[in-house]
Amino acid sequence: MTYSRNPGAPLDTSAFQRVNRPAAERRATALGVRRSLKGVHQAAWLVNAIACMDLTTLAGDDTPDRVRRLCAKARRPLSEDIVAGLGLPEMPTTGAVCVYPTLVAPAVKALEGAGIPVASVATGFPAGLMPLDLRLAEIRYAVDQGASEIDIVITRAHVLSGDWAALYDEVAAMREACGAAHLKAILATGDLATLTNIYAASMVAMQAGADFIKTSTGKEGVNATLPVGLTMCRAIRDYRAATGHIVGFKPAGGMKTAKDALNWQVLMREELGRDWLRPDLFRLGASSMLADIERQLSHHVTGRYAAHHRHALA
Repeated sequence: MTYSRNPGAPLDTSAFQRVNRPAAERRATALGVRRSLKGVHQAAWLVNAIACMDLTTLAGDDTPDRVRRLCAKARRPLSEDIVAGLGLPEMPTTGAVCVYPTLVAPAVKALEGAGIPVASVATGFPAGLMPLDLRLAEIRYAVDQGASEIDIVITRAHVLSGDWAALYDEVAAMREACGAAHLKAILATGDLATLTNIYAASMVAMQAGADFIKTSTGKEGVNATLPVGLTMCRAIRDYRAATGHIVGFKPAGGMKTAKDALNWQVLMREELGRDWLRPDLFRLGASSMLADIERQLSHHVTGRYAAHHRHALA
């Protein structure tokens, strides 16, 4: 199913809501115990997590060769034995590959014919503390290189100072610079101090035309957490109720295990519904998580855990 892009809406700060942190934390904790996924059901959810994964490398020592290896893993994230053991009709692929702008071109070439989009971070990732014209130029460069998704970072100071008009104008300009490429707005939630700020930043980013809202860069002290995800999902739900527009969600940073993949999917299912268990509305920003998912699926097929070295690193 394909969804229309979010066209945005006028800035409306009356849509903001205060968020009760203890209540959000209780709800997030309860989600992990309400659905116990075992056996074939757990395997199915883990395969789905692969399809929703933005397989990512954002290291200072990234090279074209590393990106090509990442793309090879995105094309074939599981061994043939696991695919056969699960009874899958074909090899699954990841939702996207996410890299720095200067490595978009090697990724696009490596993924040619695979149908896997290339996402690029931009706008002075991870801090975003660059002049706006340079950030917009970086977006246009990444799109020219072949990126079909752009993960932008917002200016946290706009949130912390309550300058919502500045945040709205910034994200709207970035959306325009993306052209046909989808925009994922990284809120860097670990820097925003309160869940109330996170809700407000989510709402402004969506009103400005973000196609996805994303938790973190992965470089903050605190990255994706379930209470933060719950808050952002509630904002997505409220924005849809108010405007009729649908926005995707991407948690990123600090997610390393198959259990994390299950917990985030349960959150999607409980708060936003089954439509948000597909890659056009949900992405998991991760790298090392894939290795643990493969290990858990190997256990499901064989009944025993394989050594870590038996699974190729992403």
